[in-house]
Amino acid sequence: MPTTSGAAWDADRVPGRRLSSEDAPDTHVDVRVLRVSEYADRAAGELSLLSDEERARAAAFRLRADRDRYHVAHTALRHELAARLGTTPAAVPLTRADCPVCGGPHGRPSVPGDPLHFSLSHAGDLVVLAFAGAAVGVDVEQEQEPSVVTEVARALHPREQIELAALPEAERGVAFARCWTRKEAYLKGKGTGLAEDPAVSYVGTSRMPVPPAGWRIADVAVPGRYAAAWALLDGPGAPPSA
Repeated sequence: MPTTSGAAWDADRVPGRRLSSEDAPDTHVDVRVLRVSEYADRAAGELSLLSDEERARAAAFRLRADRDRYHVAHTALRHELAARLGTTPAAVPLTRADCPVCGGPHGRPSVPGDPLHFSLSHAGDLVVLAFAGAAVGVDVEQEQEPSVVTEVARALHPREQIELAALPEAERGVAFARCWTRKEAYLKGKGTGLAEDPAVSYVGTSRMPVPPAGWRIADVAVPGRYAAAWALLDGPGAPPSA
């Protein structure tokens, strides 16, 4: 009988949003935050836990920093899933859902039968994982310089572009990162990712997110000059998109 894994590496636990009993039961999001620099050596020593495909993808990165991020993210993910599924990290059966845009087998990552839903993201020195009972997406990004914000902001919803333009330049980086992580978390939760035009959905740039219909969105407190957010399908009967 396989032994189960404990929670991954004492990762920082970010409390999910627990809702009242009147809400759907699948509305708790469990978030884990790890620093790549703290876990890179351990992940490198546990590559046997990864699948052949995962090891090949990691080896394809030319830069060690990129390989370390991938190793930490995927090894931590396997530890966390194993603890929840009652199996070993190496035995976690990872697959991908069908893409809702083209129908191809490259949608959001999943476990066969969807006994739970999860999402992962990494940027710079951070890895963020999210787990829930319904479709979930998570994203983390580093704050960008004003020139980058000005360029990429053209991809946002028209109202979001107006909101950013109205802010002092010194505040745009934080507001853009907030908006982009919410948007990408939502698109990852849907399974479309950036195959869907990010200008279509509106999630807002202010401190309070504006979730599309049928979804919940929350910002995640992370260290340093990073922003993170999760998006959760609001109950089993909710519509899958805005």
